[in-house]
Amino acid sequence: MVFQESPDGGWGWVIVLSSFFTQFLCYGSPLAVGVLYVEWLDLFGEGKGKTAWVGSLASGVGLLASPICSTCVSAFGARPVTIFSSFMVAGGLMMSSFAPNIYFLFCSYGIIVGLGCGLLYTATITITCQYFDKRRGFALGLISTGSSIGLFIYAALQKELIELYGLDGCLLITGALSLNILPCGSLMRPLPVVQKPDPEKVPDQYLLYPRKEKPSHEEHVTIPEKAQSEGKGENQGPLSNHQANGLPVHSQLLLAASREADSYPKKVAEQTYLCKQLAKQKWGLYLKYWEDTLSLFQNKVFSALFIAIFLFDVGSFPPSLLMEDVARSSNITEGDGVIPLISIIGIMTAVGKLALGALADVDWINALYLYVLTLILMAGALVLIPFAQSYSTLAILSGVLGFLAGNWSIFPYVTTQTVGIEKLTHAYGILMFFAGLGNSLGPPVVGWFYDWTACYDLAFYFSGLCVLFGGLLLLVAVLPCWPGTNPTIGPNPYSSTAASRV
Repeated sequence: MVFQESPDGGWGWVIVLSSFFTQFLCYGSPLAVGVLYVEWLDLFGEGKGKTAWVGSLASGVGLLASPICSTCVSAFGARPVTIFSSFMVAGGLMMSSFAPNIYFLFCSYGIIVGLGCGLLYTATITITCQYFDKRRGFALGLISTGSSIGLFIYAALQKELIELYGLDGCLLITGALSLNILPCGSLMRPLPVVQKPDPEKVPDQYLLYPRKEKPSHEEHVTIPEKAQSEGKGENQGPLSNHQANGLPVHSQLLLAASREADSYPKKVAEQTYLCKQLAKQKWGLYLKYWEDTLSLFQNKVFSALFIAIFLFDVGSFPPSLLMEDVARSSNITEGDGVIPLISIIGIMTAVGKLALGALADVDWINALYLYVLTLILMAGALVLIPFAQSYSTLAILSGVLGFLAGNWSIFPYVTTQTVGIEKLTHAYGILMFFAGLGNSLGPPVVGWFYDWTACYDLAFYFSGLCVLFGGLLLLVAVLPCWPGTNPTIGPNPYSSTAASRV
């Protein structure tokens, strides 16, 4: 399937606007789940580790199921997937308002909403990449800020809705708001297909039956009918009605049937050979995929990078989920601050994406070293959280953590610089799987530390050490003292096919 050339504008800006609001509406509640987390702790009385699974699943399932999401968008298109996924997100949120226990939330909020968000993310990225080529990076940057702004607004919105209508009413209203994804999806008009492969131009050696063996006017004619038609056509010649080419009509029928019977085994053999060749080709592609995967892990920088991204998500995601409970555990009341801490994380994440992305474009800045710096600084901010005893201190740390979490905007640069553009798609998919795994495990682990020690101090020390270890491991791997390691300092080979993550 060949699409029309990317217009780099025109209706593409409508696609950008609809994709922005799609990510805003679908990721607003899951990323601001820290507000709901506090209410679920009081409602169900479960441990912090078990309750944290709800928010971690909502963020991690979409990344873990990214191959399935990509397959669905490729098979059905961005518009149908967006419309269908809007019902998944809205339905999951509304079902969560009737949750009798925490296990019901694992399915309704964690899996259904999380999978719906993953499908919507893939659909918005795919349709935007189809409409933009030269401005693709700019367009992807615009739509990726929708999730961060959604986090900023939904954190305050959900807190206000809980005060006015309770937790159940809040989930019902946010679910109803998610239905606005439907008109956004309806605007995602696919690019027209300008040409298709012409089967008539396929070489004869790739056809199951040669063209001369299946003339169109004889496809549904039986053997006796063909012989009779041949006999009738020859009545106009000098031969009699009972003879053609010196043979009676009856003999002609037997001869035609014999020829068809002889050609049937040949066609069966051709089909069998073709099936064997296709199976061999698929098996070869499967083996090549795993060979390429193993070759990626032979690159020590890539091996360090996948460990770093896993540890980064284990340590950096819990603050966005648990910061409200950290403030409550430190006896910081809601009246001490106007802006929720999660909202601060959200708006600063958007600022960090733009600022770090701009820094990565500077010629003399190496994106790998910049990424390592953000990891080390984030580790320091995480370790300082237990020492914060006021809203202002927590607000500053939340802003710093949010800004540094914007390093997702430079992660495609880092991946490209590590493995090259040719292997970017394969490597990026592997790294996103480990990122989703870290997202799913991080908050429950931090919650279990609290259940064990009755405070968040050890939990955030652990988070800080995870991120610090990942950063130092990556730094050691990229040092130029190693043979064959020479990080390029200069323009970053950013591939326009790599999308900025939420």
